[in-house]
Amino acid sequence: MATPVPIIDAHHHVWDPAVRAQPWLDSADERAPLRRPFTVADLTPLTAAAGVTATVVVQTVTEPTETPELLALARTSPLVSAVVGWADLTQPGIGDTLAELRAGPGGEFLAGLRHPLLTEPDPGWLARPDVGRGLMALAAAGLTFDLVLRPSQLAAAVRAAAALPELTFVLDHLGNVDVTAGTAPDQAWAASFGALAALPNTVCKLSGILGEAPAGQLRPYVDLALAAFGPPRLMFGSDWPVCTLRAGYLDVVARAVTLIADLSPAEQAAILAGTARAVYRPLRRAP
Repeated sequence: MATPVPIIDAHHHVWDPAVRAQPWLDSADERAPLRRPFTVADLTPLTAAAGVTATVVVQTVTEPTETPELLALARTSPLVSAVVGWADLTQPGIGDTLAELRAGPGGEFLAGLRHPLLTEPDPGWLARPDVGRGLMALAAAGLTFDLVLRPSQLAAAVRAAAALPELTFVLDHLGNVDVTAGTAPDQAWAASFGALAALPNTVCKLSGILGEAPAGQLRPYVDLALAAFGPPRLMFGSDWPVCTLRAGYLDVVARAVTLIADLSPAEQAAILAGTARAVYRPLRRAP
C-alpha cells in the first residue's frame, strides 16, 4: 500500500506462550486467537507491505527475563529499532538494574519502560514514593515511561507527569478509551486526556483504537487527540498482534493514514515517524 512517508510502528508486541506464560491472554475468551506465538518473522512481511521500515517492541509481562530477550531481539532484527521493556520500578536498586540492562546484549536499544497499570492491584501505585523514585531513575537515565491504563486512571497519570517534568510520559492507546461506545468522546475521559496533553512532557500514541472501529467512527477521537497534543506529540502504533482480533495489520495502517490525510505533509510525517524518532530515538530509523 502507498504511504506518504516511511513509517515507524511505535507499538507492537511479540510473544510465545510456550516459552513464557501470558496470563493476560487467559483473562477473556475473545483473546483465544492470540494464544499462539507471534514473532518478528511473522510481522516482517506485513511491515514491508505497509511501508513500515522500523518498529518499537513493547513489553507484555512483568517478568525480568522478558526485557533482556527483547533487547537481544532488537540487536539481531533489522526491523526492531527500540525496546520499551519492564523492570520493577519499586526496587531500591532500579538504577543499577537499568545500567545492567543497558550493558547487556542489545542494551543500546532500550528506550523506556512500561508498567501495566491496567492490571495493577494498587490503585495508588503511581503516587507511591518508591514508584516516584523509580520514575526519577528513568528520567536520570534518559528513558521514557509508557502509560497503559484504564480511562479512570488518567487523572493519576496527570498528577504523576506534573510531578516529574523531566520524564517523558507516553500515553498508549489514547488511554484505552472505548471508541465503540458512541460518536462523541466521554466528557470525563476527554477532560483528563486534555489535562495530560497540557503537560509538555507527555506524548500520545494513536494505537490500540485503530483496530477497534472504522476510520469514520474513530474520527472524533483522533480529532480530539490532534487538537490536544498536536502532530509533534502524536505517534502511530499498530498494537500488533492485539489488533488482529478485529483488523489486519494493513487495515490498521490504512486507517491511520486515512485519519491524518488532511494534515500537511510535515504533520503526517511527524505522526508516522518523526515523533517516534524524537521520543524513542530508534537506532534504525525510517528515512
